[in-house]
Amino acid sequence: MTRTPRAPGRRTAAAVALACALTATVQTPARADPEPATLTEVRDRIERLYHHAEAATDKYNAAGEKVSAKKKRVRGLDARVTATETRLTRLTSLAGAAARAQYRGGGLPAEAQFVLTGDPERALDTASVARQAQQATQRVLTALAETRGKLEKQRASAEDELRELRSERKKMAAHRKTIEKRIATAEATEARLSEEQRRRLAALDKEKADEAQAKWVETGVLDKADRDDRDDRADTGENSAGRRAIVFATRQLGKPYVWGAEGPDSYDCSGLTSQAWLDAGVAIPRTSQEQWRLLHRVPVEDMRPGDLIIYNADATHVSLYIGDGEMIHAPRPGRSVTVAPAASMEILGVVRPGA
Repeated sequence: MTRTPRAPGRRTAAAVALACALTATVQTPARADPEPATLTEVRDRIERLYHHAEAATDKYNAAGEKVSAKKKRVRGLDARVTATETRLTRLTSLAGAAARAQYRGGGLPAEAQFVLTGDPERALDTASVARQAQQATQRVLTALAETRGKLEKQRASAEDELRELRSERKKMAAHRKTIEKRIATAEATEARLSEEQRRRLAALDKEKADEAQAKWVETGVLDKADRDDRDDRADTGENSAGRRAIVFATRQLGKPYVWGAEGPDSYDCSGLTSQAWLDAGVAIPRTSQEQWRLLHRVPVEDMRPGDLIIYNADATHVSLYIGDGEMIHAPRPGRSVTVAPAASMEILGVVRPGA
C-alpha cells in the first residue's frame, strides 16, 4: 500500500501553529492579580491587600474573643465538675454508712442526718426512728443518683466546650496565616518602589484623603456636629466618658499598628478604640464589626467627640472622633496611631458607646 505524502506547506503551517501556541502559553501565563503598572494601581493594590488583611484581623480578633470565652467556660465547668465529684464521694460514703446502719437494724447515722437536714437537733431526735431513717437513706440514694447524672452532663459539656475551643484555635491559626500573607504581599509591593515613588505614593494618599474630606465637609455635616459638641460641653463639662476616651487615645499617638494588638505598646484599629473606652470606664466589643453591630448608632451629623466612626461596607475599620472633623486611629501595618481627617476613608456610620 502506497502512502500519499502530506503537502510540505501543510506540515509547515501545522508546525508554525504549534510553535505559536507554545510561545503564547509561555509568554502570557494566567495571572489572578496582575502586577500594577501605574502608581495609582500600586496604591489601589496595596489598599486592597491591607483591607483584606484588616478583614482577616477582625475575624482573628473575634475568634480570639471566643477562645477567651471558651477558656473561661471550661475553667468554670472544671470547677463545677470538681465540686460535684467531691459531693459524689461524700454521698457515696454516706450511702454506704446508711446501708450498713440499715443492715444492723438501726437508723441513718447522725452525721448523715446533719448533712441532709437543715435542723441538726431534729436530726438527732429522729435518728432512731426507723421510718425517718428509711426516708433519709432514700434521700441519700436519690441525691447520689442526681449528682452522678449532673456530673455526667457537666463532663459532657466540658468536652463539647473543649472541642469548640480547639476549633476556634484552628480558625485563629488560619486567619493568622491569611493576615501574614496579605501583609507580606503588600509590604513586598511597597518595597519594590523607589524612594521617589514612595514619596509620590504618600502624596497621592494625602491628595485622596483631602479630596474625600473636602467633599464631606461641603455637605455641611460638621456644622451641626460641631454645634452639638459645643452644647454638649456646656452641659456636661470636659469630664465625660467620651472626653476621657480621647485623652487615652491621644496618649497613644505614635505607637505602631500591630494586628491583633490592644496595647499598651501597639494597637490595631479596634484594639485602640476598645481600650480607649475601657479606660473611660465603658467596656465595648473588641472588633469593629461587633462595635458596629452592637453599639448604639447615631446619625453622622449628630456625632460628638468620643463617638466611634465605622468605615467600609464590611465595617472593617474604626476610629475615635475627636471633633473639628478629625479622628484618631491606628491605620494599618507600617503606620502608627495618628490624627487624620475623619472622612479620609469611606464612612459606614457612627456608634456611641455607653448610650
